[in-house]
Amino acid sequence: MKALVTGANGFTGSHLVKALVAREVEVIAYVRPSSQCDRLSSLPITYAYGDITDRAALTAAMTGVNTVFHTAAYVELGLVDAAAMERVNVRGTQAVLAAARAASVSKMVYCSTIGVFGDTQGQVVDETFARTQTDFSSAYDRTKYLAQQAVDAAAQEGLDVVSVLPSGIFGADDPHFGPVVQTFLKGRLKLWAGGDRITGIVHVDDLVEAMILAAERGQIGEHYIISAGEMTTRDMFRQFSQQSGIPAPAEAPEALVRFLGHLLDPIGRLLGWQPPLSRERVRYIYDRCVRVDASKARSQLGWKPRSARETLQELLPLRVPDATNNT
Repeated sequence: MKALVTGANGFTGSHLVKALVAREVEVIAYVRPSSQCDRLSSLPITYAYGDITDRAALTAAMTGVNTVFHTAAYVELGLVDAAAMERVNVRGTQAVLAAARAASVSKMVYCSTIGVFGDTQGQVVDETFARTQTDFSSAYDRTKYLAQQAVDAAAQEGLDVVSVLPSGIFGADDPHFGPVVQTFLKGRLKLWAGGDRITGIVHVDDLVEAMILAAERGQIGEHYIISAGEMTTRDMFRQFSQQSGIPAPAEAPEALVRFLGHLLDPIGRLLGWQPPLSRERVRYIYDRCVRVDASKARSQLGWKPRSARETLQELLPLRVPDATNNT
């Protein structure tokens, strides 16, 4: 088998590349010429360089490839460059689809997100759910929704493409939640917001396993929700506290968090700064709730993930002596 992975140097992409190499798959890593590829160092892979919107470069890289895994994406909340995000997430996906057709690729797996369902308002949904939210909670949600529509249209036109829709992706080298965990381990995380916020959880390696299973067993045009379970932010930090002996952070008052989000948002826009709180981040903390049922991936793909608690347990050591004294 010969596979091409877009976004191969990223968090999910690099874990996927390593899993494919372990299975003795010939891997082509499609990255930008300026990409940092430290995550892929020493791996026996081939590199193909180009922008994610470059159809010619993508088609050339896919020559002789059996399977394409499309993980490249612009992932960010808060103050973002919406035009750049649309270029990567929407136009980039359209280019990958066009190249896969031109290169006669046998199978494509697209890494989507449960965000395409929109705000389910706490309702637990599966792949049959029809989106009811008429607007979008973020530029990321909007661009991934448009990209998913392009993928579904390509499947209708005959391209053998399947979609995996992960919830929150966690792992020891997670670039998003990982820094939060490190701050907690140093005893410096004193406040956190939105203890009641429910987060779907999946280990990055279990997501990778689901993607490989989708390539092997997924049916054309199908969607597969990928989530091992869910937990409130309060319960997440309670587990971290039990494991490490470090006190869980106190919960910031909601009114204060909302005030700061509205205050810092225009300041960030004026200064070109990404504040820790913004209107969009506040919306995700308190007002948006997406809950999902991943039974289909378990029954149809044979996916067997570790639990949400096991996933979180791997993010930090069992004990961190004297961590509460660190400054």
